[in-house]
Amino acid sequence: MIKRVIWMSAGIAIGVIAVRRVSELKQAAGPQSLNRAVGSLTDSVNGFTRTFRTSMNEREVELRAALGLDSH
Repeated sequence: MIKRVIWMSAGIAIGVIAVRRVSELKQAAGPQSLNRAVGSLTDSVNGFTRTFRTSMNEREVELRAALGLDSH
């Protein structure tokens, strides 16, 4: 009888822990989390693009100056 109570208690505890974990995972993978992830990604891509364009323009000015061409 005691073994059954112990096993029943263990099963209930495992069930409660599993339900909590699944609930946490559902929240982490919810729409708000996805929106934050996409927003962060677009900010990173935007920053990279800005840096790339700035560097490209600086290099073009350097090359034009080295070749004696007019700056645009």
